Amino acid sequence: MTYVVTDNCIRCKYTDCVEVCPVDCFHEGPNCLVIDPDECIDCTLCEPECPAEAIFAEDDVPAGMENFIELNAELSREWPIITDMKPAPEDAEEWDGVKDKLQYLER
Repeated sequence: MTYVVTDNCIRCKYTDCVEVCPVDCFHEGPNCLVIDPDECIDCTLCEPECPAEAIFAEDDVPAGMENFIELNAELSREWPIITDMKPAPEDAEEWDGVKDKLQYLER
């Protein structure tokens, strides 16, 4: 099983999760992070670190967000690995909790 970054990371892109990942499975896009399912070791460390509560175990992805499982796999092949924590976007708090943010995902 792997962990999956979902909708609420979009335009929040907090990187607290990156700091605790022992295998560097996070990849960074312009306004979101994703997890490489082939690298994730299911260590559970990232989930509680996410201020936006956007990370879920694959089996616990909320209903309606199942498409993020494949999206994480796809984008992790395209985006570079991120290994260091960075400041969140200035407007991250404003975007935290906004519903249906997939339309704002920048590839």
